Amino acid sequence: MRPIEVSVFLLLAISLAMCSENAVICYYGTWATYRQGNGKFDVENIDPRLCSHLIYAFAGINNQGEVISLDPYLDLPDNWGRDNFRKFNALKQKNPRLKTLLAVGGWNEGSAKYSIMAASTGLRRNFINSILRMLTTYGFDGLDLDWEYPNRRDTVHGKADIDNFTQLLKELREAFDSHGFLLTAAVAAIEEMAILSYDVPAISRYLDIINLMSYDMAGSWDPVTGHNSPLHRGEGYEDDSKPINWYTVAKSLHFWINSGCPPEKLAVGVPFYARTFRLVNSNNNGVRAPANGAGLSGPYTVSPGTMGYNEFCFKLQTESWTKRYDSLAKVPYAFKDNNWVSYDDPESIVIKVDYAKTLGINKVMMWSIESDDFKGLCGEGANPLLKAINQALDNEIEHVDSTTTRPSTIGSATSTLSSSITSGTSTTESAQQYSCKQEGFIPHSQNCSFFYMCVPDNRDGFVGVKFQCPANLFWNQEQLVCDWHCQVR
Repeated sequence: MRPIEVSVFLLLAISLAMCSENAVICYYGTWATYRQGNGKFDVENIDPRLCSHLIYAFAGINNQGEVISLDPYLDLPDNWGRDNFRKFNALKQKNPRLKTLLAVGGWNEGSAKYSIMAASTGLRRNFINSILRMLTTYGFDGLDLDWEYPNRRDTVHGKADIDNFTQLLKELREAFDSHGFLLTAAVAAIEEMAILSYDVPAISRYLDIINLMSYDMAGSWDPVTGHNSPLHRGEGYEDDSKPINWYTVAKSLHFWINSGCPPEKLAVGVPFYARTFRLVNSNNNGVRAPANGAGLSGPYTVSPGTMGYNEFCFKLQTESWTKRYDSLAKVPYAFKDNNWVSYDDPESIVIKVDYAKTLGINKVMMWSIESDDFKGLCGEGANPLLKAINQALDNEIEHVDSTTTRPSTIGSATSTLSSSITSGTSTTESAQQYSCKQEGFIPHSQNCSFFYMCVPDNRDGFVGVKFQCPANLFWNQEQLVCDWHCQVR
C-alpha cells in the first residue's frame, strides 16, 4: 500500500466539510427510450425528487478527443431531434437542488480512444474545451468520466494510463473550478481490478464524488452461480482452502478507503438489475452451483444473462419461483427449473446502505434508474429500490406539483457547439424517392437501420429527413421507434 502524505490528510478535513451531505446518484441509460411497452422509459418518467444527482449516460469522444453525442437524434434539437439534453436539465425546475451531469464513456466506448486522448496534451485540451462548451450550452452541472478502464481492455498506452488519467483529472479540475462544475468518475470497485487502473490518493484529490461500480461481482461468465453484488462473503465459501476468488461490496469499500480515498467522497454502487445463470442441474440450485452460461433475458432489455429489476420482480409476482435469502451475503436469489437469478431488493439495498454509513459513506449510486419498477407493477409502489435508498439515508421526499412546471428556458445550442459534437447521420432527401405523401415516419426500403421523417417543404409537398438508429437497433414501423431486431417485422 502506498503511504498517504500529509496533504491527503488535509484533503480529508476539507472533504468532510465539502462532501458530507447525503447523495443519491442516479444514472439514466438513455437507450431505454427505445424499449417497448412497460419497459419504455423517457426523461419524463424520471422522478427528480428521488435523486440528488442525475447522470445522463452516455456521450463519447471522437478521434480528436472532442466530446460528441452518441445519439444526436435523441440528444440534440437539430434536424427535428428530440432535444433530450435540454429536457433532462429542465428537470431542475421540479427540484431546484438537483444536480445534472453528463457521463462520457461507458463500456461500449472501450478504452483505446481514452488511452490515446489522455496521453496527448493537445487531445486533453480538446476534450476539456469541448466538454466545457457542452456543459455550458445545455445546462449540465458537471461531468461524470466513465473511462472503462485505464490500463485495461483495449488500452493503447498500458500502465501509462494510470498517470495520464490522473493528469486528465487534474487539468479538468483546474478548468472546472472557475465555472463551478462538478467532476465525478465511475470506477472499478474490485481491488484486483482497481490497482491496475488508478492512483487512488491522486484521483481522490481531484474528484468531487467517486462512483464505485460495486456490482458485476459474478455473472454468466463464471462456471458457477454467484451474487451480483454481495455485501459479504456468502454461502458456498465456507471452505477457505478452495482456490477461488471472492469479491464483496464490503471488501471493495475497505480497499478504496484504506488506499486513500476519503469515505465522504465515495458513493457505494447498487445494481437495479439482476444477473441470470443457467444451471447444469436444476436440483443443485444453491450459491456456487455449477452453471453453464447465461440464463433468462428480460422482455425489455433483451440481454441474455441480465434482467432489469422491473422485469424480474414481475416474474416473481406472476410465476412460480423459489426465493432464497443468503444470510451471510445479505442478498436474495431465486431459481426456477434450470434458471438461477441473483438480484437486489429493497431490503438488501437498505442493508448495504446502512453498512456503508458505518464507514462514513453517505452517498449511494445506482445503475440504473430505468430498471427500477418505475410503474409500480410488482406491488411495492413506484420506484421501490430508489425509495429504499432514500429511506436508508433518512431523506425526506418533497411533494412536487407537476402543474407548476414551466417549459425549459435554457438557451439554444450555439452553432459552434453543434459543429463540434456532430449532427449525426441525418440528411434531407427527395420526397418523391421515398414516398413522403404526408407528415410522419416511413421506413427505409432497403436498410432497416434507417428511417425517414416526412416534413412539409416549401412547394406544398413533403421532404424526407433520413435518420439512422443507434447501433444494434432497427426501425420498428408499427411502434415508430428504434427497436431490437427480434421485435422488428
